[in-house]
Amino acid sequence: MNRDEQVALMRQAFAHIDAGTTDLADAVSFNPVSAYTCPQRLARESALLFRKYPLLLGLSNQIPQPGDHFTDDLSGVPILVARGKDGRARAFHNVCRHRGARVAEGCGRQKNFVCPYHGWTYGLEGELRGIPDQRNFPGLDKAAYGLAPLPLAERHGMLWVQPSVGPEGLEIDAQRFLGELDAEFASFGLAGYHHYETREIRRQLNWKLVIDTFLESYHFSVLHRDSVAPLFHPNLCLFKPFGLHLREVLPRRSLESQRGLPESEWDLIPHHTIVYVLFPNTVFVMQVDHVETWRVYPTPGKVDECTMYLDFHVPNPVDSDSARRHWQRNMDLTIRTVCEEDFPASEGMQRGFASGAQTHATYGRNEPALAYFQRTVAQAVGETTPPGDAA
Repeated sequence: MNRDEQVALMRQAFAHIDAGTTDLADAVSFNPVSAYTCPQRLARESALLFRKYPLLLGLSNQIPQPGDHFTDDLSGVPILVARGKDGRARAFHNVCRHRGARVAEGCGRQKNFVCPYHGWTYGLEGELRGIPDQRNFPGLDKAAYGLAPLPLAERHGMLWVQPSVGPEGLEIDAQRFLGELDAEFASFGLAGYHHYETREIRRQLNWKLVIDTFLESYHFSVLHRDSVAPLFHPNLCLFKPFGLHLREVLPRRSLESQRGLPESEWDLIPHHTIVYVLFPNTVFVMQVDHVETWRVYPTPGKVDECTMYLDFHVPNPVDSDSARRHWQRNMDLTIRTVCEEDFPASEGMQRGFASGAQTHATYGRNEPALAYFQRTVAQAVGETTPPGDAA
């Protein structure tokens, strides 16, 4: 984020604090509860959002060396991401071309991928290298039987994969996809971060409700009264849309320490939490001293269940006991806040939506990021009544 943008945001934050205001949407808006409960709506989301768009699957630091790899299945497509001997990251269907078995599990580092069913062997660039008892496959062209590739782009330390091959083939124009956010993410130096830990969390709620909880601070002073609320100015956000994506800046109370300083010395990140939604399903959080990504996926066929990966990325290697204790405390606090406060409340909302008590969820003008996200999703899946059109 460039210096002028940081100063402008801090000016906005001070103005809102002094006036007791926040960024506002143009009007109160409404979202049909069917957005969270309709199986047909979920089917469209799964087919379009989780197949046709680039998904952030991780940061480059998760596969720093040739042979490093990880697998991902939450989009519904078995995906293998690996760094080749040439240093280039690639994505493939995690599917053996012989009989369809998986060729890799989890993450790690290895020289080849060997199918556990019959031993077909693939190189790091996806090429078929070996077939046991090859004489029984006369005429088979090994060059045509490599792992099926998927579009991947590595940019600013981020790994984007599209779970299907679209009209543009294996190309993902990550710069175009990020739009105005491209330069902002370039400034964060993500390539220099280190992966600390990934946690998998499953909850009984629609996948969009997970993202909703990050998109307003209106609930802080009530739901988080005894946890994170004392750290933030409640009901205060700075919101900006970026095409499909959005940014929400949440000022911390420590911002007051900057008031007496000249603007040339103002520092945004230590005194704010910056929340991005990278469409369609990733919440990217720039915290004071680390980066969090929340990658959220629906459970196939279940409107009221989802799985998310919480990834912690930290600025320095975790190579001492004291560092490990520090980051474990941070991770545990994050998990405790969402799993003991946010998600139980959201699971209650999910049951409430299913009860028939109301036809629409209502978003106040002080929840602009939430309304924008839900409207963007609705439009992407062809909903004729996006939030705001009906009460």
